[in-house]
Amino acid sequence: MSEAKKAIIRELGFGGLMHILPTNELANSFNLDKNKLDTRHGSLKIKPKKIGATLGLNASGDLFPEKVNFKELFEENKEIFRRFQGKTLKNLGDQMMDIGVDNIQDRPMFKRIFILYIQMAFLLPTMINKGSPVHMAPIF
Repeated sequence: MSEAKKAIIRELGFGGLMHILPTNELANSFNLDKNKLDTRHGSLKIKPKKIGATLGLNASGDLFPEKVNFKELFEENKEIFRRFQGKTLKNLGDQMMDIGVDNIQDRPMFKRIFILYIQMAFLLPTMINKGSPVHMAPIF
């Protein structure tokens, strides 16, 4: 990831993510039977509060009480909604890596993609691996 993208991620308050192992190493270190992450420094019991503390996020209560009502959106926001509706984590990851941030016009879109990705991967994972209206509120 480029330094410009890393700066945007830090600006959004997610700089702690820079210290997480790559996904394949993280997955291989996770003990699903015991719900623990085995690290060089010992084993950690994984709980939402610990994930929130590690990433510097609130991880208690109803984190996303609102859903986006498509009918109430302005036309330009409807286009944004359509762009992300039904996207998978892989789609969002690919978009996040492909989008440029050198010009000021692309930065808000990178932020939206990143926020959706983080919600779907860490904060509000669902049984369905696709973006839904519950994931959309923070990008508007």
